[in-house]
Order: sequence, then C-alpha cells, then structure tokens
Amino acid sequence: MYQQMIFVNLATTDLDAAKRFFTELGYSINAQFSDDSTASIPLSDTIVVMLHTPQKYGVFTKKDVIDSRKSSEVLLALSAESREKVDELVDKAVAAGGTVTGETQDHGFMYGRAFDDLDGHTWEVVWMDPAAVEG
Repeated sequence: MYQQMIFVNLATTDLDAAKRFFTELGYSINAQFSDDSTASIPLSDTIVVMLHTPQKYGVFTKKDVIDSRKSSEVLLALSAESREKVDELVDKAVAAGGTVTGETQDHGFMYGRAFDDLDGHTWEVVWMDPAAVEG
C-alpha cells in the first residue's frame, strides 16, 4: 500500500551545527541525499527533514529566505508515543542547544511541549491518548 511522504525543507545558517543537533536528538543523516549544502534527516518512514544552506534553499523558491530566529514561516508538530517520549525529545533538544518555547500543554488526554531548534524553527511534540482519538 502506498504511503504518502512529507519532505520538510528548512533553511539553516550552520549546516554542520544543525546536523549535530538532529543527531543528538537520536536521528541519523541519510548520506545518499546529503551533500555540503543539504542534509537529509529521516524522522520516520514517511517524514524527512531536508536542511539546506540559505543559498541552496533559495534555489527552490523565488521568495525571500527569512531569518527564522526573527520570523515564523512554519510550526512543525511531531507525535510522540507517550508523555515521557514528549519530555525525552524536548529534553534532548535543550541539551543539544535548542530552547524551550511556550508553556507545557497538559489537557489530560493530550500533552505537549515545544522547542526551537538552533535556527529558530519551532517544533511541537505532542502525545494524545489513543482512546480520546477513537472516542
């Protein structure tokens, strides 16, 4: 059965630092689709983050490439299998140089925290009780 994929393309001001950041979160770099201007980071079988230098990112758009530390171009949300996994990923991000952003959201059936990566992209990590989703 075909599974649609998403490729999240983001500009980074320091590709080497961004690669270290994501590997410290537990992800790997796919060397086959990486070079000196791009890093391919599979988050799952269907989600791949493509980090690009601003020059390389500019090849894909005619729009200005923004400074994501000053402007928000996207909010990214990742699911987690448990509340503990939410905390684990956010804590890894902070240890790798990211910053916590916003307040912890705890609604009982849903729990989430967010962090900004080294380039200021906001990543939300959310757990939802499967029983609440089904009901």
